[in-house]
Amino acid sequence: MMGYGGGMLWLVIMGALLVIPFWRLLPRSGIPAWVAFVALIPLGALVLLWIIAFKDDITGRSGRA
Repeated sequence: MMGYGGGMLWLVIMGALLVIPFWRLLPRSGIPAWVAFVALIPLGALVLLWIIAFKDDITGRSGRA
C-alpha cells in the first residue's frame, strides 16, 4: 500500500506537469516565466490560459491603448 510519501510524490509530479508547459508558454506572451507557479493555485491555470488567449499578438502587447 502506498504511504503518505507516495501521495506527495504524485502531487509533485502533477504540479510539474502543470507548471512546465506554462513556464515555456508565458515568456512567448510577454509574461515573466515565474508567473507559471500561479497554475498551482486552484483555477490559476484557467486564469493564465484566459490571459494568454486574449493577448493580441505574440509580443505580449494588449490591444487596448
